[in-house]
Amino acid sequence: MALNHLSAAETLQRPSTNRRWWIGGLLAVGVLVNYFDRVNLTVASPFIQDEFGIGPAEMGLLFSAFGWAYGFLQIPVGVLLDRFGVTKVMRWSTFSWGVASVITAFSTGMSTLFLSRMLLGVAETPGFPANSKATGYWFPRHERGLATALFDAAAKFSNVIAIPAVAFLMLHFGWRGGFIATAIISLVYFALFFMFYRDPSADRQLSNEERDYIKAGGAAQEGEAATNAAGLLGYLLRNRKVWGLSVGFAAYGYAFALFIFWLPDYLVREMHMNILKSATFTAIPWIFATISDLLIGGWLIDHLIRKGHDESRVRKGIIIFGMLMGLAVVGAGLTSDPYWAIFWITVSLSGLAAAAPAGWSIPSLIAPKGGAATIGGIMNFLNSITGIAAPIITGFIVGATQSFSRAFILAGVMLAIGILSYVFVLGRIEPIPEPKA
Repeated sequence: MALNHLSAAETLQRPSTNRRWWIGGLLAVGVLVNYFDRVNLTVASPFIQDEFGIGPAEMGLLFSAFGWAYGFLQIPVGVLLDRFGVTKVMRWSTFSWGVASVITAFSTGMSTLFLSRMLLGVAETPGFPANSKATGYWFPRHERGLATALFDAAAKFSNVIAIPAVAFLMLHFGWRGGFIATAIISLVYFALFFMFYRDPSADRQLSNEERDYIKAGGAAQEGEAATNAAGLLGYLLRNRKVWGLSVGFAAYGYAFALFIFWLPDYLVREMHMNILKSATFTAIPWIFATISDLLIGGWLIDHLIRKGHDESRVRKGIIIFGMLMGLAVVGAGLTSDPYWAIFWITVSLSGLAAAAPAGWSIPSLIAPKGGAATIGGIMNFLNSITGIAAPIITGFIVGATQSFSRAFILAGVMLAIGILSYVFVLGRIEPIPEPKA
């Protein structure tokens, strides 16, 4: 069936309008704004500790507040997205990003700080499942790779620009002023999303020519599922494809979180770099990861599918290839040379980045009608759990052994489990049968 959609799309001339790519860009900017809101507390941490007399243990609780709310609400929010749609849920979501930053800016102590981070976790929960669902509506299957890579690459690129940008704001306007600035950025994005995002069926700016092109290429069908939300969730939780996808992506999430939280500390502690050199070296793998995300996870997948290669094999092949590259993290644990270490980490992160958009494109490709966000929520729930576990487990290992070697080897083991899940449990990337009404 997927091949028929691809063949039909190729017989149509490419539309003269590009509304779908403007929508894709809008979703990518949203992810970038998300990460500005996430890292502002990290940058403000020294100022906040000094002003409120908060110790490291309490700061650890503040850092975790976002993750717990974000992780455990993934499945309920995925169900809400499938019930009420991307437009309604994301309007409330994007508005709340700014509200959370405003509350932080006027915080008077630990309680209001904790509340604001919990609210931010709740507010940003719909982001990735909503983007996955939206790209399913807006893009034909043979353009889904690059469309997904746009918003996923924004998450990688944020690690290059978000921290220095937020630091610049806080140095010039104080930590409270920095949060006000990120609140303004979030509210500007809310206004843009409110004005410009609609599902294709409701978008008056979408030409009939482009609408036909999107539909002919196998865009996901709009509308609610044939069964109620609880019934659909239970049906999907019993499906092996959903578990194959979710366990595989959770393995990716473990390694990804290890790099986000521990890479700078690893370079300082084990590679004996100063802070400035560590920051410079940290940027290198994230730059390559952004490029890999767009070129391999995005353009190459679409190019191969357009050339007539089997869609399932292409997507799974890129995922497995990327996860195998991710195993290079083990090499970083076996060297004491900082240049070899950054080489292995760059290879690993570039591979993971190539696999990520392929993984995020799958929910809309396998979901029954009205189920894409629910699958995305299940997938991102497990991804969030391993993302919470990775920095904690790594901290224990480093504390006990005074080395990152075993932590990196464990990340390699997790990736190997993920590869097995993608290969043997997920099966072919094809739609799950509709549940009975």
